[in-house]
Amino acid sequence: MQKNLINKCKNKTIFVTGGAGFVGSEIVRQISASGGTAIVYDNFSSGKKKFIQNYPRVKIIKGDMKNRSAIHKAIGKSQYIINLAALPFIPDSFHYPQEFFEVNTNGTLNLILESIDHKKIKNFVHISTSEVYGSAKKSPMDENHPILPQSTYAVSKLAGEKAVFTMHKEHDFPAVLIRPFNTFGPNITQPYIIPEIIMQVLRKNKNIKLGNINSERDFTFVSDTARGIISALFSDKAVGETINLGSGKSHKIKHIVESVSSILDAKVRITTEKSRLRPFDVNKLVCDNRKAKKVLDWEPTISFKEGLGHTINWIKENEIELRTPFRGWPKQYRKGTK
Repeated sequence: MQKNLINKCKNKTIFVTGGAGFVGSEIVRQISASGGTAIVYDNFSSGKKKFIQNYPRVKIIKGDMKNRSAIHKAIGKSQYIINLAALPFIPDSFHYPQEFFEVNTNGTLNLILESIDHKKIKNFVHISTSEVYGSAKKSPMDENHPILPQSTYAVSKLAGEKAVFTMHKEHDFPAVLIRPFNTFGPNITQPYIIPEIIMQVLRKNKNIKLGNINSERDFTFVSDTARGIISALFSDKAVGETINLGSGKSHKIKHIVESVSSILDAKVRITTEKSRLRPFDVNKLVCDNRKAKKVLDWEPTISFKEGLGHTINWIKENEIELRTPFRGWPKQYRKGTK
C-alpha cells in the first residue's frame, strides 16, 4: 500500500488546507516522503509551522479560509486538493457557534468554488467527521447510518459536506467525502481525550478528572488516517462517495485511562466532573470500515496499544502546546444544571 502511495504522489502538486495541523502535518509528511509537492494553506491558529517546515517540496502559505481571494491565489498550479481546515474542538463550538459556521461551512464553500473556477483540479477530498452521525443506532456504523449531529461543530461540518456534494453534482466536479472517526498520535494540537488523559497522568495526578468515562470511541493512529485520506485522492472509485475511516474497534474512556496508567506505571483514580460532561452526549461511535477497505484498499496498520505508546513518548519528549485548555461547557449546557 505504501509503495502505491509513493507511485501516486510522485510529481503531483497537492493543496492541503490545515496542513500544519495534527492530521494535516502527517499528510504533508507522507506526500513529501512519496515525492509529491504540498502547498500548505493554514492560518496557524492551532497548527505549527515547525511540524512541516523541514520537509522537502513543501510550500507554506499563511491564509484564512474566510478569504476567498487569498485561496484563489494560493491554489496556484495545484492538481489535487485536501480540505482539512476547520475549527475542530467541540466544546469551543458551544461558545463560538458563528465562528464555527464561518470556517467549517462558509470556508469550505469558498474553497470548493475556487476549486471549480480553477478548472484543473483532478480531485477534491473533503474531511468531515464521524460526529455527524450522533450516537450509534447500530454498531458498527456504516455510511448509511442515520445523520443525527449533536453539537454545533457536527452541524457546521454537516453543512460543509452538503456544500461539497451539492457543488459536485451541479458542476460535475470530482469530490470525495471522508468521515474519520477519532484520530490520535504525535503532533496533536487540541486537548482531545487521549492527550488530556496522558498529560494528567504524566503530571503525577493521582486523581484523573474527566467527563463521561463510559462513552466509547473508535481510535485510529494518525499515520493510518493520513494514508487513507491520500488514498482517496487518487481513487477513481471514490469520486462521489462518502467513506468512513476508522479502526472498527471501540474503547471506553475508562479503559484508556487504565492503559495509559499501565504503560506509565502509575496508580490513579478517576473523578467525574460535572463541568466536563458533554451536553447531548454521543455515547458510542464505532466505525464500519468495510467500504474504505474495498474502495481505497485501506486498512489500519498500527494497533491501539502501539499507537498509544508512540503518543505517550511524543508527549513526554515535546513541550506540548494544546491550543485551548478545556474550560468546561457553558453552564446552560451542562448536564444536571438547570
